[in-house]
Amino acid sequence: MQPFGALDGCFFETLDARFTACVPHAERVQRLWAGARWSEGPAWFAAHRTLVWSDIPNDRMLRYDEVNDTVGIFRQPAQNTNGNTVDRQGRLLSCEHLSRRLVRTEHDGSQTVLASHWQGQRLNSPNDVVVRSDGSIWFTDPSYGILSHYEGWQSESEIGACHVYRIDPDSGAVERVADDFVKPNGLAFSPDERTLYVADTGASHDPQGPRHIRALRVSADGRRLEHSRVFAQCTQGMFDGFRVDHAGRLWCSAGDGVHAYDADGTLLGKIRLPEVVANVCFGGPKRNRLFICATSSLYAVFLNTTG
Repeated sequence: MQPFGALDGCFFETLDARFTACVPHAERVQRLWAGARWSEGPAWFAAHRTLVWSDIPNDRMLRYDEVNDTVGIFRQPAQNTNGNTVDRQGRLLSCEHLSRRLVRTEHDGSQTVLASHWQGQRLNSPNDVVVRSDGSIWFTDPSYGILSHYEGWQSESEIGACHVYRIDPDSGAVERVADDFVKPNGLAFSPDERTLYVADTGASHDPQGPRHIRALRVSADGRRLEHSRVFAQCTQGMFDGFRVDHAGRLWCSAGDGVHAYDADGTLLGKIRLPEVVANVCFGGPKRNRLFICATSSLYAVFLNTTG
């Protein structure tokens, strides 16, 4: 191990020589803002250089303006929103714990409900979401938002299990694509979209439960998942949200910071932080700035790669 660039409890830790090429030599991690209870779900809007993210227990969404380096309220109340993403039309997609829905914020500010039920039963609490180039929307639905009042509203699961779903771009139908996860969490496609990576954080409520990311092959028609395998086991805490860069590397949240994995499954290195990380996303004009939601704070670091 070779730590370098230490600053205020944040530093880069090299576990494989390939990691050094990912980080500019003089780069430092910045803490942009603090004051949340649990930061989650960052989503980058390139058109106006802003980042929107969730503070789930405080029932609000926050907005960071990269141009003037300020943070303000984007939406409150926010239905205990968790994961967010931006679709190919520049609209915000959000996973709401309290309402147990996946919603889209239109350009005029109105909201469209994309998913609230599966086979007539209410979803548990949609957690994270990603959009494929064919327009299909894929999201996870663990039970975190209905386990207590802290992140949602305590209630029983109508479905009785936690699944991964796909929303058809033509019909809008909600289709189950994976039913063998304990608590499916963050998800992201490989650059060629032939693989969907999904985190399973079942260990959050069962010490013997999974704390890994699985890689699932997407079928040729883009509608199903096949040939699941464990891609990586988390070595500190649990994986939550993550993103994939243009070279196929995974930048994953973990208990001690951000873990960077090569597409071959090798843990290349870590961005060590003093807080537990929940989720990340790439942004900035060149998409080479990694924004990091870590417990109470928002961090950022420039990398030698793009999202």
